[in-house]
Amino acid sequence: MQMKKILLIIIALQMSVTHAGADINLYSGEVFVPSQAEADRNAAIPEALIQVLQKQSGLRELPISAVLDESLNDAQMYLHSYRYTRVDRTTADGEVTEELRLVAQFLQPEIDRIVQQAGLPRWRQERPAVQIWAIVDDGLSRQLKPLEFGYAWETVEQVAAIRGLPVSWPELDEEEVQLVDMRLVWGGFTDYLVERGAPPDGVAIIAARREGPQWTVRWNLASGSQSWSWLSSDFDLLFALAQGTHRVADQLAAVNTITVSDQGIWTIDVSIGELNNADTYARCLGYLQNLSLVNEVEILGAEPGRVDFRLQLNASVEHLTDTFEQGTVLLPARAGNDYDYEFLP
Repeated sequence: MQMKKILLIIIALQMSVTHAGADINLYSGEVFVPSQAEADRNAAIPEALIQVLQKQSGLRELPISAVLDESLNDAQMYLHSYRYTRVDRTTADGEVTEELRLVAQFLQPEIDRIVQQAGLPRWRQERPAVQIWAIVDDGLSRQLKPLEFGYAWETVEQVAAIRGLPVSWPELDEEEVQLVDMRLVWGGFTDYLVERGAPPDGVAIIAARREGPQWTVRWNLASGSQSWSWLSSDFDLLFALAQGTHRVADQLAAVNTITVSDQGIWTIDVSIGELNNADTYARCLGYLQNLSLVNEVEILGAEPGRVDFRLQLNASVEHLTDTFEQGTVLLPARAGNDYDYEFLP
């Protein structure tokens, strides 16, 4: 089991992701394979399953247990499908090499069962992308995400994808970059970036400086009303970034985790207004049905512009309330009970 964890860390540092903001499949794992031979595929499938369980639980290291060991031994039983893909990997000197990867898609009900039986926490699946601002001090100037460190920014994307953490980068043209106060960004003032339009549900500043042979990276992370700050360092920038990105995932997973004691079956009645036509009703129903916390949606009654729903949940009610508050779909009604909302078109 310990060897599997070590191998997973190595794989995380090697993976390549094309787009930072790409959707992350929480039931799929992608790992390096030497070839498409059956033996190589069979060896890689348990590694892909570990990756999926990490994404689901938010844990960097999975606890040792009989349930997990048995699941890894039977990993092929939970496989829905697999395919191969070839990806380009860029090194620090700009060399590009091609690697073969196995993409393993697992059965959602089976993964959910393993998480529950193993007593793992659940990192809520509604995960807004963290906007990352990376700035490098080369001793002469401070530059925002300089192109010559493209391989390093790929590392951030790689580790984030392994952990199930969506990330994005600010898309600025040269004129917009000139309007950014680099002193404030370098200082880690995340509030400044939120005021400029960065999403309040997740923004991180990476401030990197090389001091002699060693890189020191200061991280500032903010999500909602919470914030964190820490340092990571290494002689290799890639490892310093990998270490820090893991910690971003750790922090956000910790505050968005459903503990084992909060998992189960709950029922709640919710009244939603401003459903004035068939289109808004359909979009509201689709939103509720697609929430990972919701098992079933029942219609209790309706009147003009308002529908009463009964929701069966797989986690305690407080987590649903938090999800509504963090989203941009439902707004608490000005008057009414605690579960009276209005739909935002």
